[in-house]
Amino acid sequence: MTPYPLAWPETMPRYKAARQAGQFKTTLAGAIKNVQDSLRRFAADSGKPLGDIVISSNVTLGINNPQDPGVSVWFTWDGLSVCIPVDRYSKVEANLQAIHHIIEARRTELRHGTLALVRATFTGFAALPSPSTTRTWREELGFGPNDKPTSNLVESHFRDKAKTAHPDRGGSNELMAALNRARDEALAEVGRS
Repeated sequence: MTPYPLAWPETMPRYKAARQAGQFKTTLAGAIKNVQDSLRRFAADSGKPLGDIVISSNVTLGINNPQDPGVSVWFTWDGLSVCIPVDRYSKVEANLQAIHHIIEARRTELRHGTLALVRATFTGFAALPSPSTTRTWREELGFGPNDKPTSNLVESHFRDKAKTAHPDRGGSNELMAALNRARDEALAEVGRS
């Protein structure tokens, strides 16, 4: 994961409507501090370690207001790889402040619910694979670079891999999401019969 340029999770669509200004009254530095403080407090409240934090955006030296103001915050918590991406607002600091509020909402869930509830909430965030770790559909389905699979062969490989990737069979949501993505990409390339 890279802080720059923006690393956006492949399975999360980008915001399509006109971006909003937002009502947040914070600076970029203030919003970064709010996110970092929220993450620290969330880890303390949950009693579970939180690490590998990366705040990813298109902000770089000399460019505080990039054309694409999206932000994604990546971290690990309680064995989950989590990504919270926001690009609803026209300013990076507003998107960061929104992420701060999303994390604070998880703290509220901890206070009024259970650790299991928060873990379930994070499952949606956990299913977002990092672009840097995404394998090609060929790798995911077990095809070599020179193989010329048919749609029937793609489906056959998919079913075989799903036997171990599905969460009900010892796999995980992340493994199944990657396998579904691979099948869709493969069928788009080889065509459906």
